[in-house]
Amino acid sequence: MTSWRSVHEVRAGLEAVLAGFRGGRTRAFSFGDGEPEAVMLTYDEFEDLGGEGKFTLADEVVGVDQLAGQLPQLVQAVRAGRGAPVVWGADGEPEAVVMSTAQYRDLRGDDHPPLGQLDDPTVRTYATEPSPTSRPLDLDEWAADDPFTRELLDEIRAEERTEGDGR
Repeated sequence: MTSWRSVHEVRAGLEAVLAGFRGGRTRAFSFGDGEPEAVMLTYDEFEDLGGEGKFTLADEVVGVDQLAGQLPQLVQAVRAGRGAPVVWGADGEPEAVVMSTAQYRDLRGDDHPPLGQLDDPTVRTYATEPSPTSRPLDLDEWAADDPFTRELLDEIRAEERTEGDGR
């Protein structure tokens, strides 16, 4: 069982995808047949990440019904490494974008996984182990170069001492 939606499921639920995006309940997600092949994201996220400057787009916004008819071919083109992101929405308004997972990584500035490695670019994990040169944060060292921060730190410590004395 996979954790991402199939092309057929996304195609059948495009109105629900838009409703989720409009209501802020849905974030960018990957979908595909057997592996993450494409990403659906809001047009706002695409725009905020400078997508219009990074990719060549068609002049028109694709309608919901039109995208439903084209989605299987669009994903087929993505599998072959072809195609540009497609802006789509209702009533000619740009509301969402469908693009390849590689294009989504490029949009975000993320690294690409090694060839053949299954990877969902909308789900990220980060190493949380300290690096070999890590050391604990020293508040005095951190505040040393900023008089305002130094003053705040001194005030906090004075308050803590006063509270510790029971006054």
